[in-house]
Amino acid sequence: MAEAVRESITIRVAPEVVFDLVSDVSRMGEWSPESTGARGAGRVAVVGDRFIGFNRRGPVIWWTYCTVLQAERGQVFTFDVDFGPIAVSRWTYEFSPMSDGGTTVTETWLDRREGLRSLPVRAFGQVLIPGDRAAHNRANMRVTLERLKATAEAATPQQT
Repeated sequence: MAEAVRESITIRVAPEVVFDLVSDVSRMGEWSPESTGARGAGRVAVVGDRFIGFNRRGPVIWWTYCTVLQAERGQVFTFDVDFGPIAVSRWTYEFSPMSDGGTTVTETWLDRREGLRSLPVRAFGQVLIPGDRAAHNRANMRVTLERLKATAEAATPQQT
């Protein structure tokens, strides 16, 4: 597999609060520049849940099939993304508590498109996002994390 892309941010709320936001995958469209949300998982997704993720870039709309691999409240949330039988990516959110009650959230993207079977998915990806997919995702991850931070901090009373 390709090298993982990681971005982190500090959010001034407890890890469990941020986990609850992220694991409600239907809300991902509120933060991500590319995801428009998801359907099929519960409000707080658990290991084994499957959902359909919806995405948009310009006029192009597509969907993927996702499976939750890890869901440890306040610690980690991971899901695989597939397009039919073809592996596409793995997304992980890690929640590290800070001594002041805040959280460092690390979002990781891993490209799982390997081998001949993935050629159509890679070709579609190159047409949709020409150039460096890792750089594109890194920029989107920064936006996603900033928006997630704003939502979490606005909805949670700050401790003084």
